[in-house]
Amino acid sequence: MSQLLAGVPSSIPRRIMLGMNTPTLFTRIINGEIPSHKIYEDDKTYAFLDIYPVQPGHILVVPKNPVEFVWDLPDDDYQSVMATAKLLALKLREMLGTRYVHERIVGTDVPHAHVHLIPFNNTAELSVHPDTSNEPDHATLAKMARKLAV
Repeated sequence: MSQLLAGVPSSIPRRIMLGMNTPTLFTRIINGEIPSHKIYEDDKTYAFLDIYPVQPGHILVVPKNPVEFVWDLPDDDYQSVMATAKLLALKLREMLGTRYVHERIVGTDVPHAHVHLIPFNNTAELSVHPDTSNEPDHATLAKMARKLAV
């Protein structure tokens, strides 16, 4: 695959280069095709609650540019994602009273760059694995979204 992509600018999303031009789950959320519990939006980023939070207030910060990996974002998009992450991490600490906010970049579940912000007080709280077999608690998520909205 690396030979196939040799010489192609990294600013072009890999999924487009490989003919996978179907909008990602996050693009569909940003476009309003799939509902979300939005916390924040600007011209470069969109942030919303994870429907299966590790801890209450777990936020996903997503660039509007559908690049697969955070490290492949153009510098201005990367800086916007990180600025939004900082803004929302401070909001999480203020509104939820947690001592820490974990920033996690994994990138294996959705082929669209994103940053997880997870409020916590002790490291054991980061080891929680939410049960994704149940329907999300949208009433609780909506209440949290109102509390955290910027």
